Amino acid sequence: MCSDRIRSTARVSLADARTEFEKDYQRIISSASFRRLQDKTQVFPLDKSDFIRTRLTHSLEVANFARSIGRMIGAKIISEGKDPEFTEDTREDVCAVLECAGLLHDIGNPPFGHFGEDAIRDWFRKNLPVIEYRDGKLIDALSRQQIQDFYHFEGNTQALRVVTKLHFMVDEHGMNLTKALLATIMKYPVASTEIKYDKNDPDRDIAYKKMGYFAADKAVFDDVQTSCQTMGRRHPLAFALEAADDIAYRTADIEDAVKKGLLDINVLIREIKNAINTAGEDKTAKPQIDTAVKLLGKLENYYKRAIDNDYENPQLYAVQNWVVRVQGNLLTCAVDSFMDHYDSIMAGTFKTELLADTPGSLVLDVLGDVAYRYAFQSEPILKLEVAADAIFDFLLTRLVSALRYYDTDQWKMHASAVDTKMVSLISPTFMQIYKIHSKDASDNEKLYLRLLLATDYVSGMTDSYARRLYRELNGID
Repeated sequence: MCSDRIRSTARVSLADARTEFEKDYQRIISSASFRRLQDKTQVFPLDKSDFIRTRLTHSLEVANFARSIGRMIGAKIISEGKDPEFTEDTREDVCAVLECAGLLHDIGNPPFGHFGEDAIRDWFRKNLPVIEYRDGKLIDALSRQQIQDFYHFEGNTQALRVVTKLHFMVDEHGMNLTKALLATIMKYPVASTEIKYDKNDPDRDIAYKKMGYFAADKAVFDDVQTSCQTMGRRHPLAFALEAADDIAYRTADIEDAVKKGLLDINVLIREIKNAINTAGEDKTAKPQIDTAVKLLGKLENYYKRAIDNDYENPQLYAVQNWVVRVQGNLLTCAVDSFMDHYDSIMAGTFKTELLADTPGSLVLDVLGDVAYRYAFQSEPILKLEVAADAIFDFLLTRLVSALRYYDTDQWKMHASAVDTKMVSLISPTFMQIYKIHSKDASDNEKLYLRLLLATDYVSGMTDSYARRLYRELNGID
């Protein structure tokens, strides 16, 4: 892992003693894109409570877990002699890369959580085939990959655009981050036309589950893959980052749901018991059942202690203490799994999530299912998602209408006064990036880049800004 996968430049210079990964960290935390995460939804949009997590607090938790996983994996690689070139310096570099990757992993997410991704995908599927463009429709002027890029829009894929292009610091190369870091955040190293993932296929490959880069960013993707020698496969540290994200959101969603009063602890206990009973029919699931039984006992004990001591909110006390216990268990599972599959991970042949089929996987699955049914499908969330859909529909309709003919010979003929104003609202930085990358491009390539300009602008919005802009443009405020 040290020589071909983690590439750090000179660790010390006379002028600047920071490592390149320390520079990555400081560029990330000082960026406007990172600060905007404080007003982007994790689960509960526009929540007024200081307790409920945002994308920012979630990213900080993922960064912490990712660094811990890296530290434990590094210690085992050294103690077990897995790689003679892996040193304590390499271990620190691994930790630094994973911490930065945790901070970055959601930086491309649109407003209103994962629903924002759904809304963008749905809008393009509905509108690309019907919106007129020149002598046909928009869809007729795009390549298959360009069309699929919008049909499979991903916040994770958008993150690569944000950090390599859209965050304009000194030039058009974004934050100028190390390639090891960029490789780590590219969870799905395939194009939108290469997605191939059937959950019922026992030979499915997690790397093909979603798209990993836009057609416009293929040169960046290829450069990173070549430099890190991953060549169409996941970087090994991407598995650790994914595990950290899974641990963070599965446990946090439960804690936030209890805090919001959407989930009763007795319901959680019942759901875990039901999962244990169901899994008991599978004799191969004994490690998962044993772990679930032990963790269930901890939850019941925490709750009993809180009641016996007459705590003000015994449910929240119990769940908060319990998720810490679960997190520790899952971190150990992730590290053990990485080491158990070390050779296949390093060879690029490992095909599943790190936490799949580990002793903690039953509890992890229960937490995801409970959060979905009791929090994500709750009435307040559903109402906000319906409202968010109206916001995305309005903004994308206006923006795409305005950008269709922008920068073409038909702009003056088709542009209305409203179209001109909509284009003027787009960030000057995004417009500059468009001009740089559209120079000498074909007409169809420019159209594709203008449609990306619309998704870039919308994805960069915070929840509050998107709602405020929608209300202002509709004369509501």
